[in-house]
Formats: sequence, C-alpha cells, structure tokens
Amino acid sequence: MTADTPLTRESFRRLKPISTPRPVSRLPDRVWTDGDWDRIRHGYAARDMDEKWNVFTEGDVVLMHRSWTGHCVYEVTFVPAAGGGRRIASAVAEADGERRRNMGDEYDCLMMELIISAIVLGEPAAELRAGLVELAARASGRSDLPSGLVEHSVLGSRSGS
Repeated sequence: MTADTPLTRESFRRLKPISTPRPVSRLPDRVWTDGDWDRIRHGYAARDMDEKWNVFTEGDVVLMHRSWTGHCVYEVTFVPAAGGGRRIASAVAEADGERRRNMGDEYDCLMMELIISAIVLGEPAAELRAGLVELAARASGRSDLPSGLVEHSVLGSRSGS
C-alpha cells in the first residue's frame, strides 16, 4: 500500500463494529471543503501506541475506531452541502457501556468533529480542544484538569499537531 492509497477496512487488524448503535442527535455544523473530503476519505492510521484513532471511509460513511481495541466508536454519514463541500447528515455512536462511557450528544458532536479536524486533517482545532477540556472538567466536577492530559487521554499523541 502506498501513501497515496486510501485506507480501507482491510488496512487494519481486528476491527469490531458498533455493538449497540445510538443515534447522535447533535451534529457538527461545519461544512468541510471538497479538498478536506478528499483527505478525510484517505483516512488515518495510528502510527504508534500513543495514537488512539484509526479512521477510514466506506462510501459516504466515515468510521472511527479506537486503535488499541479495534472498537468502532462513531459511524458518521456525510452528504454534499448546498454550495459545495460536505457536511455530516447523521451519525451513530457506540452505546455499549462495556466498550465506552457515554458522555452524551454534546460530547459526541465535539469528538466527531475533533477527530476529523485534529487527527485526520491535522488542524490546530484550538476551539474544539478547549471545548473538550471544558466538557471533561464539567463531567469530573474539577476545574483544574490539565488540558494536555485531557487531550492526550482522548486523542493521543497526534493531538498536539
């Protein structure tokens, strides 16, 4: 496989589908450009143990799997947006409490966009990162959570790109 070849299901070992799909009612408003969509369709493979996500597409569906377990966490369906580009039309998240902790639609909305923006596209995504830290602090009841620790625990080493 060359660097220009899009990643597929066969690019990864031991992928597991979502076992208990839950529709996500809150979706990102962002419209990704056609160039972004080309890069998203190319996918992303975790390069080492510190990276937490593997991402690939099947048609218009972007699948986001945890790199260590192979569990699919999000299945995100993109559609063409009015005026060009692509937007998310629907998504499901893993709801099995044995596989992941359910943090709600606000968290899932932010995470889907953050994985695509920061991990796949390598964007700074500062506002999304701040939102992640805020949600983690709110969930934990602590206001002194180190942002770097929160980001690394959820996104992995690529989160600092």
